[in-house]
Amino acid sequence: MQGLTIKETVLLLKQLRNAKFIFLLILKLLQLSNIESVISLSAVFCEDLRSSLYFVNASVQEVVFASTTGTSVPCPATGVPPVSLRWYLATGEEIYDVPGIRHVHPNGTLQIFHIPPSSFSKLIHDNTYYCTAENPSGRIRSQDVHIKAVLREPYTVRVEDQKAMRGNVAVFKCIIPASVEAYITVVSWEKDTMSINAEMSRFLITSTGALYILDVQMEDGLYNYRCMTRHRYTGETRQSNSARLIVSDPTNSAPHILDSFERREVMASHRVELPCKASGHPAPKYRWLKDNRPLEPDTRFRQSVTGLLIERAQPSDTGTYVCEVWNGYGNAEVVGRLQVKGQCPTYLTFHLQNNDCLVTLKKMKNTIYFSAALEAKFHYGTPKILASFSEKVYNINEFVSLSCTVKGTPEPRVTWTLDDEPVVRDSRHRISHYTNTEGHVVSHLNISQTQVPDGGVYRCICNNSAGTVSYQARINVRGPASIRPMKNLTAIAGRDMYIHCRVIGYPYYSIKWYKDSNLLPYNHRQRAFENNGTLKLFDVQKDVDEGEYTCNVLVQPQLSTHQSVYVTVKVPPTIQPFEFPRFSIGQRVFIPCVVMSGDQPVFITWQKDGRPIPASLGVTIDNIDFTSSLRISNLTLMHNGNYTCIARNQAAAVEHQSQLIVRVPPKFVVQPKDQDGIYGKAVILNCSAEGYPVPTIQWEYSKGAGVPQFKSIALNSGFRIEVLVNGSLLIKHVLEEDSGFYLCRVSNDVGADVSKSMYLNVKIPAMITSYPNTTLATQGEEKKMSCTAHGEKPIMVRWEKEERIINPETSRYVISVKEVGDEVISTLQIMPTVREDSGFFSCHAINSFGEDRGIIQLTVQEPPDPPEVEIREVKDRTIALRWTMGFDGNSPITGFDIESKNKSASWDTAQKTKDVSPQLNQATIIDLHPSSTYNIRMFAKNLIGKSEASNELTITTDEAAPDGPPQEVQLEALSSQSIRVTWRPPKKHLQNGAIRGYQVGYREYSSGGNYQFSVISVETTGDNAENLVLDNLKKFTQYGVVVQASNSAGTGPSSTEVAATTLEDVPSRPPENVQATATSPEVISLSWLTPPKDALNGNLLGFRVIYWANLPDGELGEIRNVTTSKPSLELDGLEKYTNYSIQVLAFTRAGDGVRSEQIYTRTKEDVPGPPAGVKAAAASNSVVFVSWLPPLKVNGIIRKYTVFCSNPHPTVSSEFEAAPDVFFYRIPNLNRNRQYSIWVVAVTAAGRGNGSEIITVKPMAEAPARILTFNRTVTTPWMRDIVLPCKAVGDPSPTIKWLKEINGTPAPVVIDSRRSVHGNGSLVIRTVKAEDSGNYTCVASNTPITIIPPDQPRLTVTKTTTTSITLSWIPGDNGGSSIRGYILQYSEDNSEQWGNFAISPSERSYRLENLKCGTWYKFTLTAHNAVGPGRISEIIEAKTHGKEPQYSKEQELFTSINATRVKLNLNGWNSGGCPITSFTLEYRPVDSPTWTTAQRTSLTKSYILYDLQEATWYELQMKVYNSAGYAEKRVKFATLSYDGSNEDKSSGGEGLKMMVTISCVLVGIVVIFIGLLVLRRRRREQRLKRLRDAKSLAEMLMSKNTRPAEPINKQQQTLRMHIDIPRAQLLIEERDTMETVDDRSTVLLTDNDFGETQKQKSSTVTHTVHYQSLSQATGPLVDVSDARPGTNPTARRTAKAGPAARNRYASQWTLNRPHPPVSSHTLSTDWRLPTPRVAGSVDKESDSYSVSPSQDTDRARSSMVSTESASSTYEELARAYEHAKMEEQLRHAKFTITECFISDTSSEQMTAGTNDYTDSLTSSTPSESGICRFTASPPKPQDVSRVMNMAVPKAHRPGEAVQPKDHRPVWLKLSGMLTSLTLQSSGERAAMGQACLEPQKSRSLKRPSRMAPPTPTEAPQASRDPVAQWQPGSAATLPHREGSELAQAAKLSTSQESLLDSRGHLKQSSNPYAKSYTLV
Repeated sequence: MQGLTIKETVLLLKQLRNAKFIFLLILKLLQLSNIESVISLSAVFCEDLRSSLYFVNASVQEVVFASTTGTSVPCPATGVPPVSLRWYLATGEEIYDVPGIRHVHPNGTLQIFHIPPSSFSKLIHDNTYYCTAENPSGRIRSQDVHIKAVLREPYTVRVEDQKAMRGNVAVFKCIIPASVEAYITVVSWEKDTMSINAEMSRFLITSTGALYILDVQMEDGLYNYRCMTRHRYTGETRQSNSARLIVSDPTNSAPHILDSFERREVMASHRVELPCKASGHPAPKYRWLKDNRPLEPDTRFRQSVTGLLIERAQPSDTGTYVCEVWNGYGNAEVVGRLQVKGQCPTYLTFHLQNNDCLVTLKKMKNTIYFSAALEAKFHYGTPKILASFSEKVYNINEFVSLSCTVKGTPEPRVTWTLDDEPVVRDSRHRISHYTNTEGHVVSHLNISQTQVPDGGVYRCICNNSAGTVSYQARINVRGPASIRPMKNLTAIAGRDMYIHCRVIGYPYYSIKWYKDSNLLPYNHRQRAFENNGTLKLFDVQKDVDEGEYTCNVLVQPQLSTHQSVYVTVKVPPTIQPFEFPRFSIGQRVFIPCVVMSGDQPVFITWQKDGRPIPASLGVTIDNIDFTSSLRISNLTLMHNGNYTCIARNQAAAVEHQSQLIVRVPPKFVVQPKDQDGIYGKAVILNCSAEGYPVPTIQWEYSKGAGVPQFKSIALNSGFRIEVLVNGSLLIKHVLEEDSGFYLCRVSNDVGADVSKSMYLNVKIPAMITSYPNTTLATQGEEKKMSCTAHGEKPIMVRWEKEERIINPETSRYVISVKEVGDEVISTLQIMPTVREDSGFFSCHAINSFGEDRGIIQLTVQEPPDPPEVEIREVKDRTIALRWTMGFDGNSPITGFDIESKNKSASWDTAQKTKDVSPQLNQATIIDLHPSSTYNIRMFAKNLIGKSEASNELTITTDEAAPDGPPQEVQLEALSSQSIRVTWRPPKKHLQNGAIRGYQVGYREYSSGGNYQFSVISVETTGDNAENLVLDNLKKFTQYGVVVQASNSAGTGPSSTEVAATTLEDVPSRPPENVQATATSPEVISLSWLTPPKDALNGNLLGFRVIYWANLPDGELGEIRNVTTSKPSLELDGLEKYTNYSIQVLAFTRAGDGVRSEQIYTRTKEDVPGPPAGVKAAAASNSVVFVSWLPPLKVNGIIRKYTVFCSNPHPTVSSEFEAAPDVFFYRIPNLNRNRQYSIWVVAVTAAGRGNGSEIITVKPMAEAPARILTFNRTVTTPWMRDIVLPCKAVGDPSPTIKWLKEINGTPAPVVIDSRRSVHGNGSLVIRTVKAEDSGNYTCVASNTPITIIPPDQPRLTVTKTTTTSITLSWIPGDNGGSSIRGYILQYSEDNSEQWGNFAISPSERSYRLENLKCGTWYKFTLTAHNAVGPGRISEIIEAKTHGKEPQYSKEQELFTSINATRVKLNLNGWNSGGCPITSFTLEYRPVDSPTWTTAQRTSLTKSYILYDLQEATWYELQMKVYNSAGYAEKRVKFATLSYDGSNEDKSSGGEGLKMMVTISCVLVGIVVIFIGLLVLRRRRREQRLKRLRDAKSLAEMLMSKNTRPAEPINKQQQTLRMHIDIPRAQLLIEERDTMETVDDRSTVLLTDNDFGETQKQKSSTVTHTVHYQSLSQATGPLVDVSDARPGTNPTARRTAKAGPAARNRYASQWTLNRPHPPVSSHTLSTDWRLPTPRVAGSVDKESDSYSVSPSQDTDRARSSMVSTESASSTYEELARAYEHAKMEEQLRHAKFTITECFISDTSSEQMTAGTNDYTDSLTSSTPSESGICRFTASPPKPQDVSRVMNMAVPKAHRPGEAVQPKDHRPVWLKLSGMLTSLTLQSSGERAAMGQACLEPQKSRSLKRPSRMAPPTPTEAPQASRDPVAQWQPGSAATLPHREGSELAQAAKLSTSQESLLDSRGHLKQSSNPYAKSYTLV
């Protein structure tokens, strides 16, 4: 019926009238979910249907009942005409009636009767049944119904104690045994004896029967809780034991699960609750997940108190639910499974109603049934096409992609056809399949370079085991239309035939068919479909339809094309029907088969039972022309079967079949024989026979053992008895009446019948027929219980108690047995009964044929157990009790008795309360005495008697407030503001408890005082006398005091008020309105008012006046005081024109009162004193400059200064006036070489003061430099700007230089952005800091200067980004001329091309932009002045941020793969911080050497590779480039085959994989080996490069320090020389040896190493200013890091303190002679060493500012840091170890690692910060935490010469002899390196110079950090006058470094463990030659 519409199908079925076929079709349509088609077909079926058959109610699936009640189950079917109803077991076995146990009523109701436990049969009482309904309409089957009988069995329920925190939740659960849990329901909960109901807001009973107590309170722990249950089927109730709730205070704890679930099942649309409750503190939070995903918002889901509540559950809610619980201290979870059962599938019923045919869809389980027992399963997996292609027109060479998306189960298979021919796969036609994430199959047909023949009807066919579905559409390709070649066809006469005309090309106009030039159709059996070119022939006839057919296609209006096809019609054969007559065994047979019609030739064959006839049967076949005959000469049973005649020709094969039956008379195979049957069991009476036809077996029965009178057995009465297929008789449930004779009769209408009889003897098993279900007994009395048993003798009866067999030999149990007729009675006697006898007893009857039991519940009654009493509440005069009832003795409680007495009394005098209601569980005892102890007990009563006494309680009543006041209250004044109160406790009998404390009230005791008492609470001390001191009282005031006693219950009455007065005190307020007036330069008059009386705090004795002078320098004068009794006073003898501060106070006997506020009064003005100092100096041969200081005593306001100039003195030649704020004056027009006297006078409003000292001066040409500024101390706040003036004169005009004293030695002030010198010689310091404090000296010199090129700047890197690097620098010496600019040069790493930038001289940093990302750069900097460019800085290197690209591991590279193309995901490429510049993608088959470049362009989000080979492995490589480098990614992938599989069709794939694997392993090993060699070589090259850098630096140092040799005077004192070399390790090569000089090393040298000092003449004026900062700062430790080759180690600085700097390694040598120390000198050298002064040089004068440096000055210095991260700290430790081993004296040393702290944290980022030190430099500091230290201890030297030799260690080559020689460093041995220095002085300065030559004994032992920076010196070639002056602490350094750097360099050696003691001396050690390395 494929291809027909619903309407056509309906018409066809109306003709067929085949109901069975309709049912099959309806089933198929149901599978396809085509309800519309079902209804249409059902209408066809109902047209002639006038009967119905259907189920009324099919919803019952399970029936559970109690065995003591029985049940009835109807069969819910009906129909017209009436139906026949039958019941079956699920196995298909029809059930039978069992008298008294099971019966099927005529109306189809199945009844199960109530039974004793002994009659339970699992086959009957716990099985699955179904019923069928049958009438002429057909037969239908119900769904399965499970019927189960529940037996009564003993069980108990219990509740466990629970714990909970106050405010939390508690959960009680009723624990039910698993065997009965399904039938038990929790009906209620009780709290003590009260039932818990919905009105109790904090109590909740859940749907699962759990009890929730919300917001637990302490009182909840006082009750008992129990649950009540009911058996759903037997109705039995049980009460659990009592459980308690233990309540505790909240403590922080993780969540603990209280209620949970593991599995829940619920029907759809029902409500379900998933419990999840936890306790914890703080209160836990909850979150629900379903299938590991957060629960989606749904109004059906609601979070309740108990868990998750789901309304109207749906099948989609099925899944795994997780309840997550957490708080701040932990978490927990509940995991459970929810199963929601959906509705059943539908089935159809047909019935008539009001003459209308109705089709009903009803719900049932998975199977549906129709008439004729027709069954079919629903299949839900039939393929369904979800998405497809549509008709479309394409151009030639256009790409075509067709797809079909289909779903189905099992997974459908998709095939493609073009014009009904399979699509041929080739290079242009590719087919691929894959399954998407939703499980749908997606099939693609891709056509590349489309051609005209590719046009046509494409069809995708999807099929699986459930069915087939297809979709088709035409694809037109533009081009000339034509017809595909057609093959000749063969048709079968009488059948339909289709002829297709396949047109390709587009467009075309029409398609027509012709036969014999006649346009078709021309009769009713022909139909032409013009739209698709198909011709259909119905019921083909040979004569008419055979011939040639032509298809004509109109291509253009005047052009057509045609193709012809010849149709040959074949006529199939027709067989004349035949039948076999009836034959008996031994007869002969002849049957002909005649072909009546059909094309010749015809071939005829025979088959038996569907197979060729075997020759062993002796069958003969004769074929003549169109006939064939079959002959059998002797029939046997083997000839029985179906014989088929088959006729074939070219058209078809037809057949005809007939059955041959050979008849045989019956005979027994198994004869019946006598046997036994057991009552209630099944028995089979065997009888089997054979014959043909198969014989019929009938059974007859004769009851009893008498003479048999056989009658037919009724087999239709309940079906208890039935005949099996083999003829045996089955009795399914044997009864007593079944005993008798049975006859088996066999017949088949062939020959005579045969029969045989047998006897069935029925045996009865043991059965309990009578026993009591329940019975009562009184404890201590005798009890009897009996059971009656029936059955075959002998019968044994056994008694058990709760499954334990009772031993009749025990003393309390006696068992007796007696027989009464056919019954056996067994009696159990218990004497006496005890409580433990309560429970379930069972009597078991046993014989040889079975056993039975009866269960008896015995309840032993007795007096109850006493209640458990506890305290509910205790007050002062009442006690509230609560009790818990114990065991009630199995008899209801009738009441309670309560007794109470005083602890000291007896129970005979106790107060009794009787017959308290049993419904109560609490009571209150009243009229008790406070704070008294009582005993309380209780009794319980029932009908049996009274219980023992309960637990005895001893209770003390609460206290009450005292009834009496404290005694003997007394007061004592202790001070002006305190009074002591003493008292005694109240009388004992009035205390009413233990006195806990007292309330002391006090108030002012006066008429105007406050009447309200202030109260103070005091705890009792327990003594007989109590006291309290009242503080903060008013002074000299009377107070009243009362006292009250208190205990825990309250406060008692007050005592009588007592009064006392506080003591006298000093006045609390000062005198008021203090007035002061100056009456003369030395007198001030005062007056004031007396303080108020309430402020005097006593009796006033007088007044005291305090006054002092406020001096101009901010200091205070002497403080004086005068006493008077009057409110006025006159002060005399005061300083003139001085501001005085004055205060006045009053005093009493207690002392002085409060001072008044200061008032200020100035005495009157007077004439001033002389100026404090005067200087005069010649500026030329006619000009003199004068400077002066203000007078020490101004005595007024200076109006002006008068300068007097006299020649000769005292003749006044002239006087000059100067403004009061001017302290310099220029006197011109003086005579050359004439001596003048000069003095200065100050003038105030009172007149001219005294003159200054008189000084003389002489104008002259070429006047030496002189400084007019005076020494002084300057103090300034932190971060302010300050100017230090330096006024100098001379001819020619002098130059100014500023020095700062560091560690006692002056050093040049560094000029930078914060420090500058003005043209007038003033030093400006901006934003001063702590490190700026110190002594500053200005030096004026008018010596001629030679300008040289500037020194090299120190260059560092401060910040890097991806495209820029910021550099900072510190200028070197300007060479005597200001720096005019800088040249910055840079180059890429490994490049020789350098770029340069010109930079302004004012800049100290520069940022280079537009650099390449992730690239190393090299930098140098050159300064230039008026002479030209100076030395180039050291080369430093830095890298911009960024790295090579990389592909993310989290991204999948392949988005999709099919047979011909691959889509790549390129989003995974990470740029590495640098923009990607280009992208290359190549691929190739793995067996091809040629790569195909797919694209070379910018990186996109995705890329598709087309035209790939199907089922082929490819290798893909991608290269992504940026400025930092490139990254390469190689992967392999395989395209799919056309059927969607992953098969690899490439030849030799496995072999290739093996070869590639082996090759990769070999190549990897070679690469690793080469890499190790390269790495080793590179490390050697880097190390050699470091050595070459060190050598270069050493040579540079030596070249700068060469000077003429000086004679060396050998002295017996030791000098210490500090050598500061900016390199972590210097290797200086000389001839064949290597001299090693360590950074920061201290080398001991004798005076032999130095020349004698020469005395130099100098003229120096010292001017000191003390400059002290208000704040201090700390600085970092020095980092002497090893550097990357090419970097400048001297230019590295740090911006962080101490540990933030990443130090490689630092070392310090400390060598001392073993003999007593001698005096030593300290020497340092500068870049330019001093030489002897040239005679005739001009003196220079220095002006010094002296300071006392703060303790942090040394730390507040700049230091050096590496601009490159160091390698592993372990590697650096090894490197330091190498350096130590290279030194000769350590070759045999013992190396010990003393400590090692290494952290894993590190940072590769460059961090920028501000350097708060001298140079204000920002730098970058790579950081790495970690410290490792090891100590190398060489052998102790034996003499002094060894000491000298070891001072500078030397490395030897292996095997080289050690020659004794001078082991000093090369630069120390150079001639002229060290110059003899002497002091030259004149006049009074000689002594000072001589003093400077005294040996400094203590300095030789000081660590380098205390050594002073050098005094600047200049070479004579530069025409500079050096000051070669040795002073205490003076030194020079080599190479030149600032003093701050020296201090920091010295501090490195002490950053971990100092070698010096607290005084700066070396610590004593057993080995003074130990060298300590510290790796930081």
